[in-house]
Amino acid sequence: MGDRLPLFLLFFAFLATFIVTRTITRMIRAGRGPFRNHIAGGVHIHHAVPGLFLLITGAFVSVAVQGASPWAEISGVMVGVGASLVLDELALIIRLRDVYWSSEGQLSVQVVSLVIALLGLALLGLNPVTAGVGFSAGHVALLAAFPVHLLSVLVCVRKGKGSTAALGAFVPPLAWIGAIRLARPGSAWAARYGPAKANRARMRAQTLDARFSGWGLDIADLVAGRPTEPATTPDKHCGIVS
Repeated sequence: MGDRLPLFLLFFAFLATFIVTRTITRMIRAGRGPFRNHIAGGVHIHHAVPGLFLLITGAFVSVAVQGASPWAEISGVMVGVGASLVLDELALIIRLRDVYWSSEGQLSVQVVSLVIALLGLALLGLNPVTAGVGFSAGHVALLAAFPVHLLSVLVCVRKGKGSTAALGAFVPPLAWIGAIRLARPGSAWAARYGPAKANRARMRAQTLDARFSGWGLDIADLVAGRPTEPATTPDKHCGIVS
C-alpha cells in the first residue's frame, strides 16, 4: 500500500471534497446553516479559484519531491482537493457564465463521476503507461484497446451521456455502444445534427427517459441539486464560504 498511498489519498481527497462542496453549496442555496457566498470587492470568488491554486501548487510539489515521503502524500491531497474544486465548476468555466444550478451545470457532476471512476481504476492497478513492460500479449491488447476505450468515454461525455461514460469507464462495452449511438438532444455533439437526425435523437431520448431514467434523474438531482434556470446575477451561485 505504501507506493499507492499518494494515489489513495488523492482519490479520497477528491471524493471527499466533492461531497463536502456539494453539501455546502446546497445548504447555501437553501439558505440553511452558517455558510454564505464569498464576495470580495463586489466580485464573487468561486471555489474553482482556490482549487486552481491548490492544484498547481500540489503538482509543483509532487514533481519537486520526486516521490519523497511525506511530501508525496501531501501533494496528493492538494491535487485531489484542488482538482475536485475546479472540476465541480467545469461547466461554469466552459460556458463562461454561471450555470452551476442549471441543467448545463450537471456536466460538472458527470465529469467528476467519470474522474472518480478513472481514479478508482488506477487505484485498483490499471496503469496503461507501464502495462506494456514485458510485451506480453495481454499487455499489448490492453495498450491497443485503451485509446479506443478512452475515446469512447470522452465521446459519451460529449454526447451528453454522463451516466454511460461513468459506467463505461468500468464496463468498456457500455462506453463503446454509447459512443456509437445517437447523442442526447441539447448536447454539444447533437448541435451538428440535421433536422431529421435531431428528431430521431429527441424521440430516442424521450423513449429511454420514460423507460429508464426516472430513478437516474432522481439520483442526479440528489447529487447535483435539481436544475433551475441559469443564474442572472453572480451572487446566486454558491462559491467560497466565509
